[in-house]
Amino acid sequence: MNSAADLGKAPVSSLVLRLAIPAMIAQFVNVLYSIIDRMYIGHIPAIGPDALAGVGVCGPIVTLLSSFGTLVGIGGSILFGIRLGEKNIPKARQILSNAFLMLTCFSLVLTAAFLLLKDQLLMWFGASSVTFAYADTYLTIYTAGTFFALMATGLNYFINSQGFPLAGMATVLIGAVFNILLDPLFIFVFHMDVAGAAIATVISQMASCAFALSFLFSKKVKVRITFGGYSRRLMGRILYLGMSPFLILATDSVLLIVMNTVLQTYGGPSQGDMLITCATIVQSYMQLITSPMIGISGGSQAIISYNYGAGEAKRVKKTVSCTLKLMLTFTVLMFIISRFLPRVFVLLFTSVPEYMDFSVWGIQTFTLMIIPLSFQYVFVDSLTALERTKTALTLSVLRKSMYMAGTILLPLFFGAASAFYGEPLADGISSVITSAVFLLLIDRHLAKRSVSVSTPAEGPN
Repeated sequence: MNSAADLGKAPVSSLVLRLAIPAMIAQFVNVLYSIIDRMYIGHIPAIGPDALAGVGVCGPIVTLLSSFGTLVGIGGSILFGIRLGEKNIPKARQILSNAFLMLTCFSLVLTAAFLLLKDQLLMWFGASSVTFAYADTYLTIYTAGTFFALMATGLNYFINSQGFPLAGMATVLIGAVFNILLDPLFIFVFHMDVAGAAIATVISQMASCAFALSFLFSKKVKVRITFGGYSRRLMGRILYLGMSPFLILATDSVLLIVMNTVLQTYGGPSQGDMLITCATIVQSYMQLITSPMIGISGGSQAIISYNYGAGEAKRVKKTVSCTLKLMLTFTVLMFIISRFLPRVFVLLFTSVPEYMDFSVWGIQTFTLMIIPLSFQYVFVDSLTALERTKTALTLSVLRKSMYMAGTILLPLFFGAASAFYGEPLADGISSVITSAVFLLLIDRHLAKRSVSVSTPAEGPN
């Protein structure tokens, strides 16, 4: 944890493994926050299925809140990495200072806004008269801990960007361990049910936040958190670069809203809550796949940004290639597991036969196109790291738009269950388009950077 990786000189293949693997593990563990909550909640006597559906309704809001940490973290760390590649430490320090202020402001504003609007949001997100009480309890407590969640998420990108992947992984692992230990204590020993799950999660996020802050204020890192040098122009640049990954996560929330609403509408009073419960289980499984995928592609962004800043085009392309190979290895493995072992996962949440059968089918349907999705994740995140924000954003929005269209339109003709086909259809089509765009752009974009690399960066961006 004390030894920083040399992003400009170490062999690319070993660098990708050194940064991407811990980031992948960290993202995998991070998703355990919600999965462990849901697993225990699903087994609460008498109220388990309804409480699980209520927490599932909160999922989009929780994702939306955390996406603001990603907005600042990725946007800031890309600029941060480029400046480190240019050996411009003062501007790197200024970027971290501005990002820290932005995370603080976002957390305060979002906490107030979501506490005021939570009742309307929950009904909009698909809560029923049965599930509203559980959703309201969970969301109220979770929102109160927004500051810790945003800080832990956003600051972790700056730890990784300085070549400390193990410390970045530790930030997440600390929170996960707390959550695993505290969930059964608060839920079953103290009989706090849904409230206990939310309290355990907030305490876990506090622990992760404390570690990230202590690390970035320590002498272990080259660039520590400082105060001052604030610039509206720089903050705007951070938001601009972080907009693509932010919208990916934020629109995930919108898609979950749409999915819950469609299932509640077309499932009706007899099946609506059951379908939402199963969709919650399926989404939990998908997070076990997509979160490590985010870790693989996101963990490699630090290498790409650093070498892009240094004008090392060959190292950039080598990083993209190695990252894609690692991603394909992971998705092929998960595709095979999804064909044969989804019932084992579903049993963690429910043993009701009707819920089990539909959830298994939903998992196998959602994962039909996860292998092609590798190209979407790697190429979009690479474009973001190369400051091609508009291109990355357009490709991300295209995929999400197709996903939403499928989720809404398919049930009109084929019933509520057909909404589950929206994901694989969008994944397959968008991966082909994204790959074509990336291959057409990459050489020209890197050549342009190589020509201008000797020109000093202007302004605070």
